[in-house]
Formats: sequence, C-alpha cells, structure tokens
Amino acid sequence: MPANLIVLDALEKRFPSRDKPAVASLTITLQSGGVTGLVGPDGAGKTTLLRMLAGLLTPSRGAMRVVGLDPVTEDARLHAILGYMPQKFGLYEDLTVMENLRLYASLRGVTGDERQQTFERLLAFTDLTRFTARLAGKLSGGMKQKLGLACTLIGQPKVLLLDEPGVGVDPISRRELWRMVHELADDGMLILWSTSYLDEAEQCREVLLMNEGELIYSGAPRALTETMAGRTVLAADASGTHRRLLQRALRLPQIGDGVIQGKSVRLILKKDADLATLGQALGLPDDSIKEAAPRFEDAFIDLLGGGPGAKRALADIMPQVGGSRDETMIEARGLTKKFGNFAATDNVDFKVTRGEIFGLLGPNGAGKSTTFKMMCGLLIPTSGQALVLGMDLKTRSGKARQRLGYMAQKFSLYGNLTVEQNLRFFSGVYGLHGKRRCRKIDEMSAAFDFGPILHQTPDALPLGFKQRLALACSLMHEPDILFLDEPTSGVDPLTRREFWQHINGMVEKGVTVMVTTHFMDEAEYCDRIGLVYQGKLIASGTPDELKQQAADQRTPNPTMEQAFIELVQNFDKDGDNEAA
Repeated sequence: MPANLIVLDALEKRFPSRDKPAVASLTITLQSGGVTGLVGPDGAGKTTLLRMLAGLLTPSRGAMRVVGLDPVTEDARLHAILGYMPQKFGLYEDLTVMENLRLYASLRGVTGDERQQTFERLLAFTDLTRFTARLAGKLSGGMKQKLGLACTLIGQPKVLLLDEPGVGVDPISRRELWRMVHELADDGMLILWSTSYLDEAEQCREVLLMNEGELIYSGAPRALTETMAGRTVLAADASGTHRRLLQRALRLPQIGDGVIQGKSVRLILKKDADLATLGQALGLPDDSIKEAAPRFEDAFIDLLGGGPGAKRALADIMPQVGGSRDETMIEARGLTKKFGNFAATDNVDFKVTRGEIFGLLGPNGAGKSTTFKMMCGLLIPTSGQALVLGMDLKTRSGKARQRLGYMAQKFSLYGNLTVEQNLRFFSGVYGLHGKRRCRKIDEMSAAFDFGPILHQTPDALPLGFKQRLALACSLMHEPDILFLDEPTSGVDPLTRREFWQHINGMVEKGVTVMVTTHFMDEAEYCDRIGLVYQGKLIASGTPDELKQQAADQRTPNPTMEQAFIELVQNFDKDGDNEAA
C-alpha cells in the first residue's frame, strides 16, 4: 500500500501584527505508518501549520501538498479525505452522542447502510456504545475527546490532524486515545498530533520540534533524548526541603534546568558542567546525587536553551503569611455531594496545613472537580463540611472568600477588556482602591512582564500569557490560600516551569495551595496528594508514597502516571472481587 504523504516546500506564513513569521520556510516530507508529533512552546507555530494543512489559512509563501492535493485550490477534494480536530472541537453539547454523530455524518454525506456500519464501528472503537443517549455536555473530558475523534473519523479520512487532543484529559483516557490513534496509524492513516505534553511526544515515531516558527529538530524522539546521556541527575537534601534545594540549584551556572520529582530534584547539567563538583556546589554529600535516565523533556528544554532559571519575582512582592505551619487551613469532613441518587463526592475527608501544596487528582468524571468546587465555596455540599480557616463555607462563605484566591480551569477573565483593565477590575472586586490598587497593578505587571501587552485583550494572547494573567488576578488581594483548577492545562513545559517557580516561592512565604491537575509530572510538586475515584478518596500521601503503593515486581519504580493508573485499576479490581 503506497504511503500517504504531506509535502512542504519552503512553506511560510506571516501575520501583519507580527515581525517574525508564524511558520518560517518549512521544508519537509511526512508519511503514514506512524504518528508524527508536532511539538513546541506557546507561539511556536503548531496551530498555524495545522490550519494551513487543513485549508483554513493561506500560506504567505511556499507550497504544500496533502496526499497530492493543494489545500487552497483543491480544498473540497481534500476535505473529503481529511479529518481535522481543532483545540476547541465543535461538539454540540445540547445534542446527544448519537445526534452529534448523525450531524457529522450528514455534513460528510455518509448515509444509508454505510452510516449505520460507520456508527457501529466508531462507537465500538471509542467504547461509547453505552453512552449514545447522553448529552455531549454531560460527558467527562476524556469521553468528549473520544466523541470528537469519532466525529472526525466519519468518512474514513486518509489524513488526521489533531491539535492538542490530550489537553484536559486524565492519564487513563489519554492512554485510550493513544491506543486508538496508534491503531489508525498502523492501518495506514497519516496522523499529525500536536502536543504540549512531552510524554506524548515520546510515543511518536518522529517529532517536529518547532520554536518561534522555525523547525529546530525533526526525527525520532529517542535520538534526541540520547544526546542528554550523562547530563541528568537526581539530587536530594535530607536536611532541607526540595523546594529550597531546587532554588539553590537553579542559581548555579552549571545547571540548565531543574524540576521537583518527589522528595528529589531533577537537574539538567549544561554541556560543559562537571558532575564531580556538583555536590560541593550544592552543599550536598556526593552520595545524595545520582545519575538519572534522560527523558525527551530534558532534551526539549536543553534544545530551547534551558529553563526559566531561578526568577521568583512574584514571591518577592507577596507578604510573609504569619501563623504556625501545623495550623489546618483547609479541611473536608465527611464531604458529600449528590445529584439525585448519584454521589459525585462520597464522604471525603482530608486536611491541608499552612504552607502546604495539596494536589487533588483523579480521572475525568471521578468527582475531583466536584470536591474542589465545594472546597472553594462554588458548590454547596449535600452533607458534611468544607472548612477554610476553620470557617464553614456553607454559612460563612463571604468572610472566607476574602482570604482565598481562585484560578479557574477554563480561562474566566474578560476577553473584551485589556490586560490592564482586567487587573483593575479584579483588584476592585477584591476591595483594592486608590494608591494600593495602582501599586499592586504595577507590581503584578513587573512580576509577570505584562508591560508590552498591557493594552492588548486576552483573546489576542497566547495561552501562556492568559494563564499568567489569570494567576495575577487571583492574587491581587494577597490571599492566604490559593485554589488552582488545572492551572497549566495546555501550556508548554517552559511556561509550566515558570508558573511553578511562582507557586513554590509563595508557598515558602506561607501561602497554602490546593491544586487539581491531569499532568502527572506537575503532581510531583505537591507535598501530598489525594486521589479521587468514583467519588471516594481512594489513596492519599506524598508523591513518593503513592508511587510506592503502586510498585510491584513488574514496575518496581513507577512514574507518577503509572502509579495513578495502577491505583485506579487496583481499586476497580478490588470492587470486582467484592462483587464476586
């Protein structure tokens, strides 16, 4: 069977508002038989390239052919054999699963027996057969993505363009998506998968790594990872916190990047760095530093010139929060939320102390978001208590909210106001006026480098800048407690590192943080984790403790993602055994 091809020849796209091209003179040939990953930080040009390939944008220069067709002049023929799933896929949330499939089948001209056979095949493929009568708006994030993929596959396309389909999807659902996509690639479909999750990039046959419109690497992810051999280490400090150790390490000239990994920090050495002297530079014994196997993310960060470093401008402007580190700041007591007879959260208990990062993890639809919303006063419990600073949010929510900062999962600022106007509005909502308000706006603008974009609207900004603005607005009143609902979903690893530098700095000042995330490497930053599944808290502990709970002879040293999946699957097995 001949390979399906995408051929790009000096392809370029420029926008009048930008000095540099969004895609710069890209020449490459892609073929079917495996998944090709399109990887890069915010503003790299990934979405622009996909939109050109789908015929939605016209190139400024150069040429492109998709399965022998020109996307601009032969768009009607191309659309008959191409599936494109944008970041915000157009599911109709007030239609059922089956009604969405029927709509897309009608748009594709799929009728009669072919339609029925297509539906049966796609529903079985995506495991949505049991949910055909459910409204799309009532599906979990993972199920929505699977339905979006099913709609995209109607008409049996030869080429599939997927723009960050894993964003907001839990590890179990993401694994399912990958299983389906690999199966399609094995059957001969040409698949281009854009992603900001670098563990996803490792699953691709080859990757295109872009930065500021330029292609800076193409090839197998393993080949790039191997260039980091001998330059990645794990360091642990028995006498201090991992957050302070990371900060010390990032100030060293021989360190290119660092992240927290359980009770250790994972460090990238610069090319000319001497591993033998690292322990002395960090003030650690040599046996506390161990070489680690490199990951694709290490190579990605290194190729981009390293991480954001030790900058913690936000922490510098936040006041020290007083009080004992043993004080309970957030507490759930028998927390339960029912919708009819369905218990979304079922008798959940946990405590979070001052200056702690507590992560709430769980698969899509497990009750994590319901629990989180009750803890920050957005939902009223059916029974039990959600306490913040000892105050019951059911009876004293107004007073408690003055001490809380909240950053929503979906960008919730005003897109038609400028960055400066959003800062001014939210500071007013939190009771800041006059000179105090002006001073705080100036401080936040400096800490987040908002100066060049103060008079732009958020709708015109890359996702990373939107998330920075959302965080800034949630902190205008200098809260004691910060609730973060999937704060870095969809942002690139560089922005994620910068974000957590800010959070770590605030926690060192005594701020308490409760966070939800589907990004398992991000969960490593938490002091403790609560894993929610089927409305229950099925496991809790430090990241290393959860990994140890999931360890077995087959996987003695699981990653956080492997631990997440194993603990959920073990809970299912135990339930099946009890039922038997």
